[in-house]
Amino acid sequence: MTIDDLGKFGVWRGYLGFTPESARELEQLGYGTLWLGGSPPADLPVVESLLEATETLRVGTSIVNIWSAKAEGVAESFHRIEARFPGRFLLGIGVGHPEANGADARTPYRALVEYLDILDSEGVPKQGRALAALGPRVLELARDRSAGALPYLAPPRYNQVAREVLGAGTLLVAEQKVVLDEDVDRARATGRTMVPMYLGLRNYVANLRRLGYTEQDVAGPGSDRLIDDLAIHGSAVEVAAGLVAHLEAGADHIAIQPLDEDYLATLRELAKVLPIAR
Repeated sequence: MTIDDLGKFGVWRGYLGFTPESARELEQLGYGTLWLGGSPPADLPVVESLLEATETLRVGTSIVNIWSAKAEGVAESFHRIEARFPGRFLLGIGVGHPEANGADARTPYRALVEYLDILDSEGVPKQGRALAALGPRVLELARDRSAGALPYLAPPRYNQVAREVLGAGTLLVAEQKVVLDEDVDRARATGRTMVPMYLGLRNYVANLRRLGYTEQDVAGPGSDRLIDDLAIHGSAVEVAAGLVAHLEAGADHIAIQPLDEDYLATLRELAKVLPIAR
């Protein structure tokens, strides 16, 4: 899958968070891709119903967890989906969180390489898959063995770092949480319903520290500075500017994750001010 296929703006939700009806509306609003989070199982449910309900919309996983979904089963699902909807599905895979790896003795990096080896042997093409990546080593792997990288929980300036590793022509999808609320205290409170759950996971914290956030920023519920960066908030125009900043910093596509209770209402408002090609 190429950069142009995805469009500039997409939507990130748990893999059971979309319906065919919402997929149709989001396509009509101009969003190019739906990103299915929450570690969907190997049979990749839901994907085909969303593609079936739309005409040009793409669907990507963000991500299939390599510890819980066997590569052979995932490859079988990829080929099933690709046969019905050629070029409209991107398989995003990743190691998830080291804290959840259980008793597996392999390093996450080695396990990811072995998983890619199986996908190769099962005929899943390089351009049909992408990798969750934050640090330089996995970014290099994403560049060399997939269509690109799917970082998560990072501000726009991270894209400059990632682009230096990925180089030109490799897909870089930035995830960004948003709150459409001009009340700063209330918006930060909404951001803190989601962001702090990641601050106990060392891969995210290590990346944030590399980007210059302090121990105080990443402690507890997160500093106001951190929340403002990771769950951008304000008017639709202000939030749209924060999203476009990812593109300006080197991302190709932004996976928008609304934290507002009515996520579709947020996306309708943003579609009015984002530079979306309908």
